Amino acid sequence: MTPPDVDAALVRAHHDEWARIVAGLARRYGDLDLAEDATAEAFAVAVQRWPDDGIPPNPGGWLMTTANRKALDRLRRESQRDVKHLAAQHLVDDAPPEPVGPVEDDRLRLIFVCCHPALSMQARVALTLRLLGGLTVAEIAHAFLVPETTLAQRITRAKGKIKAASIPYAVPAATDVAERLTGVLAVVYLVFNEGYLASGGDEAVRTPLCDEAIRLGRLLHELLPDDGEVTGLLALMLLTDARRNARVSRTGELITLDEQDRGGWDRGLIAEGHALVRERLAAVAAGGPAPGRYQLLAAINAVHTDAPTARDTDWSQILALYDRMALIDPSPIVRLNRAVAVTELDGPLVGLAEIDRLTDALDGYHAFHAARADVLRRLGRSGDARAAYDRAIALAGNPAERAYLTRRRDQLAL
Repeated sequence: MTPPDVDAALVRAHHDEWARIVAGLARRYGDLDLAEDATAEAFAVAVQRWPDDGIPPNPGGWLMTTANRKALDRLRRESQRDVKHLAAQHLVDDAPPEPVGPVEDDRLRLIFVCCHPALSMQARVALTLRLLGGLTVAEIAHAFLVPETTLAQRITRAKGKIKAASIPYAVPAATDVAERLTGVLAVVYLVFNEGYLASGGDEAVRTPLCDEAIRLGRLLHELLPDDGEVTGLLALMLLTDARRNARVSRTGELITLDEQDRGGWDRGLIAEGHALVRERLAAVAAGGPAPGRYQLLAAINAVHTDAPTARDTDWSQILALYDRMALIDPSPIVRLNRAVAVTELDGPLVGLAEIDRLTDALDGYHAFHAARADVLRRLGRSGDARAAYDRAIALAGNPAERAYLTRRRDQLAL
């Protein structure tokens, strides 16, 4: 049996060092398969040796050295061409890498490789979770409800596409970072949302995905601390995740924001998220770029989490923030969320008119019908509300959400 302190050290090392080692080997050897396999082998050796030899003084350095040796062993086995020269070069090469982008960090380069726009969104998510998060293929497949073989093939094809297309292992040029970063943030936020409100299966919340998305958000913030949208996304995830323990009842039913026990919110995460939002407000006030989508969403969540009770929510401020967001992202979903704020400020009749304008665009979206059902309920139109609840229940994929909508429907007057 592995001693508890060694178990803790291995878990901590995997959390702290996996992405750094994979990224370092990928930069050095230019081969994602080699980097991933050698890193996994290094951790396997650690599991075998640390219980007997003790935890190394520098676990990350030990793992990197071991992984590098495993990579060289693999190269020796697979090809004899210039192996001795290659081995000697890498064993003595302590020089910093050549500059290949505006930010010098191997992990950031790997993020941009994993999230390259040439790959499908599913492939970007899978690669990011595998190479940067260290999740196993089985864990990722389970989280996204796909067969393990399908997920493995998806990762293999993505790596093959990277190799065939000669996608550079580099941060994009400074002029392209902002555009490419948008795709990176979308991947991280997709992972978080799938964890926070699972789109299918029997689990209401998939905590490992939430945790991994926040870890990736922290990594991006560490690497790009001055980017407003990176900071905004991290703040948004922290403020949203702070409510996790209050969102699902013991019977497995979703608890909406207005019904949650705010004493169950994580005040540490809320304080951290608010600090990040204030940081961005100060930057904008000092003449920085106007806030983007994630910063505005974080600000909206800051308003919600600042209210002691649901009745104290400053809906006028939330509506103003949605008005700003609609200017940069006039999507139907943004307009639906804005309509909810209008309902709270101006009443259900005005809110219903705003919601009904979105029928054609959002008829297949369960949250549209759920919002419409709630407004119809407030107006006393029980028959119409019941039909809207039925439609929302049929479209909802999350079991906790279905349970909540079913209860609300069944509470309607006959």
